Amino acid sequence: MTSLTPETTQRPEVAAGTDFAIELRKINKRFGPVHANKDIDLEVKRGTVHGIVGENGAGKSTLMSILYGFYHADSGEIVVGGQPVIINNSSDALHLGIGMVHQHFMLVDNFTVIENVILGAEDSALLRPSVDKARRELTRLAEEYGLNVPPDALVEDLSVGQQQRVEILKALYRGADILILDEPTGVLTPAEADHLFKVLETLRNEGKTIILITHKLREIMAITDRVSVMRQGEMVKTLETSETSPEQLAELMVGRRVLLRVHKEPANPGDVKLEVKDLVVADDQGTERVKGVSFTVRAGEILGIAGVAGNGQSELLETIAGMRPANGGTITLNGEEVTAADEDYAAFLRRKGLAHVPEDRLRMGLVTNFYEWENAILGYHDEPRYGSGLMLEIKAAKAEAKRHIEKFDIRPANTDLKTANFSGGNQQKIVLAREMERDPDVLIVGQPTRGVDIGAIEFIHNQIIKMRDAGKAIVLVSVELDEIRSLSDRIVVLFDGQIVGEADPETADEGELGLLMAGVNNKKAAVQ
Repeated sequence: MTSLTPETTQRPEVAAGTDFAIELRKINKRFGPVHANKDIDLEVKRGTVHGIVGENGAGKSTLMSILYGFYHADSGEIVVGGQPVIINNSSDALHLGIGMVHQHFMLVDNFTVIENVILGAEDSALLRPSVDKARRELTRLAEEYGLNVPPDALVEDLSVGQQQRVEILKALYRGADILILDEPTGVLTPAEADHLFKVLETLRNEGKTIILITHKLREIMAITDRVSVMRQGEMVKTLETSETSPEQLAELMVGRRVLLRVHKEPANPGDVKLEVKDLVVADDQGTERVKGVSFTVRAGEILGIAGVAGNGQSELLETIAGMRPANGGTITLNGEEVTAADEDYAAFLRRKGLAHVPEDRLRMGLVTNFYEWENAILGYHDEPRYGSGLMLEIKAAKAEAKRHIEKFDIRPANTDLKTANFSGGNQQKIVLAREMERDPDVLIVGQPTRGVDIGAIEFIHNQIIKMRDAGKAIVLVSVELDEIRSLSDRIVVLFDGQIVGEADPETADEGELGLLMAGVNNKKAAVQ
């Protein structure tokens, strides 16, 4: 068995006759009582794109973290190119030609692209030769794989899609022949995701091996050659992609039949619950991001707001929710103008019947170091049922949290667990349960299923539809066009901070919405 040490850093020869870039045999990994990987067997053919799918908590990322050296398996064997190896850390993995692009990028924001690429891979203490070499290599990689990124740009000035390209460039610069991508499109726009797929096809055609971890079945069907399904820490099945279907994969992932489309009755709109008129909002740098936006939302309907990320959606939601002051225009809730900029504005709106599921659950929706029960009442902890004055009625708060856990199937069912220890999908359910269970008149939801597995997506969509059918007015922002089209009763499209069109979700296709998202329209819409 090959164990890489400072004295043995040469990449092992590929064994003659092997078809597999990676073989994992009987891999086991425990975290305390949690058996994250149970006797996992996996074979990944060379020069293919191999998908790994499963619900949040199925063990996908743990398995790949073992392959990349972040974790050590409790037992089992790793075989690379037909040779058994021991991978003690990520340096060992890189020496073996294994690179990994993580869901949350590992870049230094105030470094340039070149500085990030060479970081940890410098040829000597003198940086100039390394920078010159990296510049030449980045030019070659950009031409060969379509990974165009300005080499001297600061990472913090790049779009999310460009930052991801930097991560891929880092791995290729270090000589990766096997590339692991963990939920690579979770933060990308549809256009950026399409570009990524073209890059992956080019890499595969050049003989690279790609392992793609995702919960998006459309992506699996579009780009992979083979797909492995994991459920509850076990490998359920590996299939040729051409011989399976999204419905079969969904059933293997969840262990039951899953509806991939939202079924809902036609909307029955009532009175106007939310009116936004001529709203103007600036970002933290003073740049106008929302430019005179107007719309209304009625009881019993879902208004979907589509658009490429960065066109004012975030600032719009934050202002309606009371997190950001308006620079102009008005917001009317239940017939009462509520536009304000006081410190207690968000709490005031909650009392007036507005609930908010933020786009970024980790930055704005949760305190991950708090227990689950604390997050279950966050923002509502001053309600009389949880005590008065300085004393919090913990028993009542935990009872509410347990009710949320049961109704929203939050796993694990432990109110005393730190929220950081829940999967992304279950963290999202904690936020959704907290906001939805307040019986609001208006619900504002940003990216409701970002980073959420297919079983939880189905559940979340059904909960949103139930709220609509109960007469609630819902504003939905999502970069997932399928989600916007299937949930919304009306769709408006934001481009450069303005509404450029309205579309009927029953008839609008991706081409029509895509043109609007690019700012192409025949006439400016007046949305009422």
